[in-house]
Amino acid sequence: MRLGLGLLCIFLSGLSARAATYYVTIAGLGGEPDYEQRFEGLANDLDKLLKDSGGNLRVYTLLGKDATRAHINDIFATLAREAKAEDDLVVILIGHGSFDGAEYKFNLPGPDISGTELASLCDKIAAKRQLIVSTTSASGGAVPALKKSGRAIITATKSGTEKNATVFARYWIEALRDPAADVDKNEAISALEAFQFAERKTAEFYESQKRLATEHPQFEDTGKSDPVRAPSTESNEGLLLSTFTLVRIGEAQRAAADPAKRDLLAKKEALEQKIDKLKYEKAAMPEDEYKNQLTATLVELARVQQELEK
Repeated sequence: MRLGLGLLCIFLSGLSARAATYYVTIAGLGGEPDYEQRFEGLANDLDKLLKDSGGNLRVYTLLGKDATRAHINDIFATLAREAKAEDDLVVILIGHGSFDGAEYKFNLPGPDISGTELASLCDKIAAKRQLIVSTTSASGGAVPALKKSGRAIITATKSGTEKNATVFARYWIEALRDPAADVDKNEAISALEAFQFAERKTAEFYESQKRLATEHPQFEDTGKSDPVRAPSTESNEGLLLSTFTLVRIGEAQRAAADPAKRDLLAKKEALEQKIDKLKYEKAAMPEDEYKNQLTATLVELARVQQELEK
């Protein structure tokens, strides 16, 4: 099935290297000193990683006693004023979550925030492409409240009933700094690459500890399906994540910081994302048309890459 015009516009809106990515990281209530230290440490690590990565990133981090609903509302009010449609929004939740069978809540100092309330805050942000990564226990219970066209959701657990503390957050952050996560070697780590890296590392953790896994990461990025653990060209699951650049590394990171190369980098990333979309459209296209479009795109990509390397 071919992508509709509205869905295509969502992808194209994030192609400019000059568009901003707004990151909001929230480390919630630990409840115990060990958890408090762990959650705050992860949030600080991510904050530093993002601020050091260059590019047009706007980074907001809340942790400890500052991670309250009031402060969250203040940050989202700022984003509602500043973010534009062509910008991206990434929200990362680190900590404990709860699920009562009907509603997911992210545990905070003071009143908790529900999945429905978080969705309402995100709805007020103009950014057409949004990503919510909930690394908390019971995070799978948040998906129904959060899912929406143009919004990708990643959760550490497959349901609200997986209530043990999770390890997914540490591997999500590791994915953003480890070149091994860049599977296609384009010097940009996509949300899909980060998910697959972190999901694999999470499974390996439980295997190495000889423990039964109590978390099963998943994602949903069409706004209309049940969460999955692997991309599918039939359902379009994984397409938005594959075109959602989180951080750039190597030469791409340097190009994003170079005014003379930003436009070329934007062209390069647009062509790479076009190739990703073609893979999802392949089954619905005549073979000759697919080959012709793919060849033309690859040739243009090689030309742009050559220009970038000058």
